[in-house]
Amino acid sequence: MFEFTLPHLRRLLFAGTAAFLLAGCAERVDVRGNLPDVEQVVEIQPGLSTRDDVVRILGTPSTLSSFQDRTWYYIGQRQEQFAFLRPDVTDRSVLIVTFDERGLVQETRLNTIEDGRSVDLVDRETPTEGRELTVLQQLFGNLGRFPGSTGE
Repeated sequence: MFEFTLPHLRRLLFAGTAAFLLAGCAERVDVRGNLPDVEQVVEIQPGLSTRDDVVRILGTPSTLSSFQDRTWYYIGQRQEQFAFLRPDVTDRSVLIVTFDERGLVQETRLNTIEDGRSVDLVDRETPTEGRELTVLQQLFGNLGRFPGSTGE
């Protein structure tokens, strides 16, 4: 018969704790938007496929063009995250489907993460009119500004 001694109990407790902690470090994959398969995109025939065909094959678009509804965008992204580290974008694509006046597919174009460009953000602040107030001025600045409860 096997006996649990203190060293056995410590090893079992250590193994259970390690398994619990490592389970929280599993990689998480998030897919957002609509990432159409290449097989689906090939089914769309320029000059032959209609808007209804595109909806049947790919589903509804993520967004439409702003001024006319002749351009449909299917936007999707896949990212992986390990434990608490920053997520890593592994795939990003934008499928652009353009229609002619009759509603037939004119062109399809796929932009991937390699086609993207990095944008430098501007860290300037917009100046505001007026003076800068300290915290105390903000807290006590309105004392005495309002009419009293005398019915004025």
